[in-house]
Parts: sequence; C-alpha cells; structure tokens
Amino acid sequence: MAAVVRLLGEVAADVGGTAVDLGPARQRCVVAALAVDAGRVVPVERLVERVWGLAPPRRARATLHSYVSRLRQVLGPERLVRRAGGYLLDADRTTVDLHRFRELCARARAAGDQRAESLLVEALRLWRGDPLTGLAGEWAETARDRLRRERLTAENDLVDVRLRAGRGGELVAELSARVAEHPLDERVAAQYLQALYRAGRTADALAHYRLLRTRLAEELGTDPGAELRRLHQQVLDADPALTAPRPTGTAPAHTAPVTPVPRQLPPPPPGFVGRADELAALSAHLDGTALDGTAPGTQPDPAGQPYGTAPPGRTVVISAVAGAGGIGKTWLALHWAHRNAHRFPDGQLFVDLRGFSPAGTPMDPSTALRGFLDALGVEPRSVPTDPHAQAGLYRSLMADRRILVVADNARDNEQVVPLLPGSPTCTVLVTSRQRLTGLVSGHGARLVRVDVLSDDEARQVLVNRLGAERVAAEPEAVAELLLCCKGFPLALGVVVGRAVAHPEFPLAALAEELREAVLDPLDDDNPPAGLRAVLSWSVQALAVEQARVLALLGLAPGPDIGLHAAAALVGLPGSGTRSVLRALENLHLVEQHSPARWRMHDLVKTYAAEQAHRELPEADRARALARLVDHHLHTAHAADRLLHPYRPPIRLPAPHPGSRPRDPGTAGAALDWFTAERHNLLALVREPPAPGTAGPVWRLAWALDTFLYRQGHLDDAVEVWRAGLADAERYGDPAVRTLAHRLLGAALTYADRLDPAAAHLTAALALAEGTGDLLAQAHTHRSLAQVAERQGRGRDAVEHATRALGLYRGLGLSELEALALNAVGWYLARVGDHERARAHCEAALELARGRHHEVEAAALDSLAYIAHRTGGHDVAVEHYRHAIALFRLQGDVHSESGTLERLGRAYRALGRTDEARRAWRRAVELYRAQHRAEEARAVVALLHELDRDT
Repeated sequence: MAAVVRLLGEVAADVGGTAVDLGPARQRCVVAALAVDAGRVVPVERLVERVWGLAPPRRARATLHSYVSRLRQVLGPERLVRRAGGYLLDADRTTVDLHRFRELCARARAAGDQRAESLLVEALRLWRGDPLTGLAGEWAETARDRLRRERLTAENDLVDVRLRAGRGGELVAELSARVAEHPLDERVAAQYLQALYRAGRTADALAHYRLLRTRLAEELGTDPGAELRRLHQQVLDADPALTAPRPTGTAPAHTAPVTPVPRQLPPPPPGFVGRADELAALSAHLDGTALDGTAPGTQPDPAGQPYGTAPPGRTVVISAVAGAGGIGKTWLALHWAHRNAHRFPDGQLFVDLRGFSPAGTPMDPSTALRGFLDALGVEPRSVPTDPHAQAGLYRSLMADRRILVVADNARDNEQVVPLLPGSPTCTVLVTSRQRLTGLVSGHGARLVRVDVLSDDEARQVLVNRLGAERVAAEPEAVAELLLCCKGFPLALGVVVGRAVAHPEFPLAALAEELREAVLDPLDDDNPPAGLRAVLSWSVQALAVEQARVLALLGLAPGPDIGLHAAAALVGLPGSGTRSVLRALENLHLVEQHSPARWRMHDLVKTYAAEQAHRELPEADRARALARLVDHHLHTAHAADRLLHPYRPPIRLPAPHPGSRPRDPGTAGAALDWFTAERHNLLALVREPPAPGTAGPVWRLAWALDTFLYRQGHLDDAVEVWRAGLADAERYGDPAVRTLAHRLLGAALTYADRLDPAAAHLTAALALAEGTGDLLAQAHTHRSLAQVAERQGRGRDAVEHATRALGLYRGLGLSELEALALNAVGWYLARVGDHERARAHCEAALELARGRHHEVEAAALDSLAYIAHRTGGHDVAVEHYRHAIALFRLQGDVHSESGTLERLGRAYRALGRTDEARRAWRRAVELYRAQHRAEEARAVVALLHELDRDT
C-alpha cells in the first residue's frame, strides 16, 4: 500500500488512503526529521539533535528507537529501515508533499510561463497551513522558517508569471496582504508597485515606494536596490513597458558580454582646502611634463636621486613627511582623482592596502589583484591561481584603456609593483607613509611629498566647515585650536565634528577642553602628538557608553564592521548600536562607508584599541570578542546551509548571550553577507581574538569553505584551511583533524598544488581508516581521484572513485552514490573504457534524475561525451542539450560553456554545420565573458576550420 507523508501543515501520513496516528509530538518530529531527507540515511546523532536539540535527555537514543519501533507499526517496517549509523525513510520522494512541492517549483522554473503558472498553482495547493504545525524545538523552528521562505518564493514566482502575462489589477489585493506581512521584501514591493500602476493607482505606487525607502533607511540603514529604483523611475516616466505583456516561453536573447567600467573611488573628501602645489604636481605628471617643463623621469627627487627612465605608464607616490599618518595623503589623492575622473573614461580602481593597519596584516598584493579583476568583470573561477598569472591577466585587461588606479596606504614597494598596469594609457596614484624610492628608481614614479597644512590652510578648513562668521568671532580660540591640531587634517576633522555637533558651544570652551586634555606621557608618536591630543580630548567628551563602544570597535579584527556584528561586539540592541555609531560618525571618529557598515581611520582605531586595554577590564574585552566571534561563526554557518543545504552540518557550541547571530534567509542574501564580511572573517582566522582557545578557527574555515570555492577565492581557501588544520591539531578530535586535512587537500587541488594536496589527503585517509570513519574515507578517495586525474594517472583516478562509490553505497547515501557513479564513469571514459563508463553514468543518472540537478546534468554530459566518442552523435546531441538546460537552470555558465563546445563537435560530426557554428559562437561568448581566453581561442580556431571546410 502506498504511503503519503505531509509536512506542509500539520505533520500527518496516509497509508493506502487512510490517515494513520503518528503519535505524540516528538514521535511526529521523528517522521518529519526523516521525511525531509526521504531516501537518504539520517544518522542517529542528527535525529536526536533534530528531535531534542543540543541538550538531549540521557536516554534519548533509547527513546528514539522506541519511537521508530512504534512508527514502523503504523507506516510499515519496509518504509522505516535501519541502516549503518542511522535510519532511512524508504519512500519515493514525490510521496512527501514537501519534495513534491520542490519538484513542481523546479519544473516551473524550467518551463515557459503558461506551463509554469499551472505547475506553481499545483505546488501551492499542497500547502495546508503553517509547515510542521505542532512541532517545537530549534530544528523545527529553523526548518519552518526555511519552508515559509520557499513558499514565499513560489508565490512571488507565480505573481511574476502573471505580471509578465499583462495582468495586474486583480493582483493588488493579494499583494497588499503580502506587503503587510513582508514590509521590507523588495521583490514583493516591486510586484506591488507594478500591480498598482497597472490598476491605474500611480499615486499609491509612488507613495508605497516612499514608505519603503523610509523603512529601509530607518530599520536597515540602506536604500532600495537598483532594480526597485529602476522600476520607480519607470513609474515616474509612465514607461509603456510597464503595461505591455512580455513574450513568454522563449529564451532570452543573448548579447555580447560587456566589460564593466569600474567606479571604485570613495566619496570626495568634504571641505578640502589648499594643497595647490601638490595638485599641480599631480596634474603635470598626467600631462606628461614636470613643473619645470622637463619630461617625467629626468627630474631629480628632493633627495637628489634621479628618477631613471620612465617606462610606459605614469605612477605617482604621494608620501608623507617623516612618515606621519593622518596628514592628508588619501584626501589629496581622492580630491585630485575626482577632479580628473573625466580623463579616465574606462574607469577608476581603488584599494586600501592596509599597509599600516592596526590589525597588523597588510593586504597581500594578490588579494588586491583579485579585487581589481573582480571589478574588471572577471568571473571568480576564471582567475588564475598563480599570482604572476593574475598580474599578467590584469595587465592584459588594462592595456590600451584609460584607467586610474589609486593604491592607498601602501607599506612597501613589493605591495605595489604587481598592481602597476604597464600601459601608457593608465595612471597610478600610490599613498604611503614611506617614500617608496624603489618605485621611483625602478619604475619611473614621481614623488609628491605631503606636509602638514599651513596655518592659513588649516584656518580655511574651519571656515569651510563652521562658517566665516563663527571663526572670525573667536580669533584667539581658533588660534589655540590650530596650535593643538598641528596642521593634521584628521585632527582638524575631529575638532570640526565636535564643533558642528555642539553649535551652542563657544569655540573658546572647546579650546579650553582640548588644552586640558591629558596626554599619554609615553607617547610614541603613533598616533602623532597633535592627533593624540585631539583624540584624547574628543574621547573625554564622549558619554560613557559612547566611549565604551569606541574602545571596543578598536578591538574588532578586519577593515570594517557591519551593524549586527557591531551590536554583538558592544552588547547593545541594533537600534542602540546605530544611535551610538551615528554619534561617533558625527564626531568624525567613525565613517559609514556603505549602508550599515562602518570603518575607522587606522590611527583612530589604534587609539581606540589603546583605550580599550587601558580603560576596560580584561573580562569585558574577552566577553565582547567572544560575542563577535560567535556572531560571525553562527551566521556563517547559517549562510553556508543556504548555499549548500545538502552538506552535512557541523555541531557548533551554543553562542554566548548577546551574540545575535543572523539567518540571511536566502542563498542570494547569504552570498551577499559572505562577500561583505569576507575580509573580517579572514582576519578572525588569521588572528583569532583568543589564540589559545581551540575550535573557532577550524569551524570558521568549514563555514567559509563553500563560499570561497564557489567564488574562486582558492588562495584564501588554502590559507584558512592551513590555519584550520593548526587549530584542529590543538582541538585534538581525530574526526576534526581528518576533516581539516581533507579540506586543505581539496583546496590545494583546486589551486593546482597537487603534491601537497596528495600529502594532506593521504594523511586524511590514514586518520579516517584509523578511526573507522567510512564517510570521511569515501570523501577522501573522491578527492584523491581528482588529484590523480590532474596528474595524468587515469587508472588511479578510477580506483579511488570506485572505492568512494563502494563506501557511499554501503552507507546508503544516494546523492553521493550518484556523484561517485558519475565520477567513476567519467574517469573510465577518459581512459577509453567506454562500455563500463556508460553503465556507471546511466546508473548515476537514474539515481539523480529529478532530485539532484547538479549530478543529473553532470551525468548527462558524461553520457554525451561517451556517445560522441563511440559514434552515437545523435544521442550525444540529445544528452548535451538536456545537460545545458539543467546547467542554465542552475546558472552554471562555467559548465555550460564547456558542454556547448562539445555539443558543437557532435553537430559537426553529423554535418549540421549551422548548428555547430551557433553552439561554438555561444561558447566563445561565454568563455570570453569569463575571461577564459585560452578556451575561447581554441573554439575560434574550430570556427575558422568550419569556415574553411564549408
């Protein structure tokens, strides 16, 4: 008799069409915990955690076995099966309403709009109320939230289909209720705006946009996204496209890839004054002459050293007198860059190299290059792993383009040289506390020295920001303020911030407070004395809570901090944290450089950290940093679950009170969070706040692994797993050591460092065999197969993949079994054993079809390759086209481009030259869009061959 399990409402089941009693809530939770993974073994430990949470009762396992025994009586013993280490709900996944819902939604995304509408309607009819009704506990709540989001996505997809069909007015009531339930969801808001507009309610549409913009600013500190802003403008313009139905059922037209124009300059500095000589020197260099009319490269620097012969390109080093920080180098560079941005129509790149950051770790030049390549449109997976190859690609992309590069806060020559474009059309500005004479002598750079502001320039700063009348009214106070600031723009900015924040204070009162500020008798001139005096005075004027927050911000690893992380660090609610940060921002002690993200000048951060160590008890500092670590760790873990939901999770210790971890909610939001926090998470790995404590680093490395691999940050992945392995060794658990060796080996494999990869994977295998961890052995054999194939050892690759397959199969893990079956088939095909290869790949396809699109697409691609190699070109075309459709469904252009190339070969073998040409042209477009120049050239050669032959 057939059994049906329902999770999209109250947990229930039917056997043979008759409802059965699933027992009390925890027993029903067992059904749900197995049904969400129907067809896969769920380990006992995971079942216990899902049913009872992280603190199960002493006899939880015995109680679980009792629950399963009772459930077997009502569902049938053949459906609840005991397998090694866990239990399996042995049922067709389509008999579980959740999996049926997901399958229908996936089919809808791949279908034309008319079919998609009926599929989505059918999917949403499966819902009978709130999912998992009647189940309590952390796992049930988390699962319930995720399922609610899936339902919302399906509802939104259905509305999009109906909007594309030209409908609108009849959707207003439905969307009005949804907007009330999800007031900050921009996708729902965009649908509501379009429906209101189509219903003739333009004023209501514009009013709702204003309301949403206000809510986003007040609650999230951000503005509406680009898509919603574009829609708002269309409503304002009465754009006819808003009312016209879009064509359905056809694929979008492909256009040639467009190289983006980077615009990375931070905002121009407010109230900039003076620096006329320095600005003239910068402009003279751009124009190709020195101030005295000589060509660049022939003028001596102030120390009498020749510049040498200028190579192609123009480089200027903006250096500080006596290595002082806070003197205005960055302001000068940004002011000049914004004034001259029109002379660089192909873009402006900016990077803070953090050469003198209080975190103590300057940015590696390869990291800066990666950021530039991202800005220039290079797909992450197309970035070479070798730093020299990265620099070569960078120079190729910059050739013959008029681009300005600003490399701020450089420590030494070695940090800058890889960032020099080598093209006469580009200009590079470098700021540093050092003179970087190596760039001058070896690369023809110009040197522009920056000193403190003159008294007149400093006074003009006050006039510009405070008004001429207020400055003229108190000349003695102004003179004293200028004397204390010693010409440092950063110090002047802090003074101005205080004066603007308190317009009722006479400047004389501010000057008296500053004069009485207590200076550190052991002042080491970092920050410089003038700035230290101003900071000391400014901090003394803060409220107690503001001073505490500033001090703790100085301890945060990484270049910036987001609102929620800051709230965890300082132990305040989000609204209270934002209020304090706004107050500190008004006083020029922090800067909000993007929505809900703040940073500090490195000198201010150094001073704040000093204050933390001087004023705050060690226990308070430790608790604050523990909250920050837990916030990042638990949020990263939740984000990884969204990016890779089928990956077995690791167990995390309970977060410290007040750490406030977040659930990003969607895979897209998870990716955005990782992107924003990447450098902060790497800083936590490199320099953990509690270096003697084992555990946080390997767990962070695990949480970062999926993101770093998918985004192509392979060097970062190697770095975090080296640190993760060291932490795992301290942690002492053999399973954790196995994990760290294995994932470090995998990271090294993808980075093409095959010998050390093999060494770590071999170590992982030995550990897994020693502890009897069969799943870890299987994973490791699969990774060793990849190493073997890359090293040209095809038979060894087959052997390792075969061993992985046997282990996965013995554990009853169908998804991984399918993955391994296809791997064995692929490696067999590569060594010419096509019949055995076909059998394995067909078995993989059978397991994966309709359930695991990634494996299904890979298996189809493998079968197409085998068919083509054995003369079955018609079959190859059919499989390749199906694989391409699945790759497109997943947004996997990396795999799609290779499959298009192989599809073209199959078409050519059949004599279908026009179709071969179309496939290859599309492959070239995709390869070029990913900057995979070598592959693109190979396909262009195939096109030339085709033209010659026809």
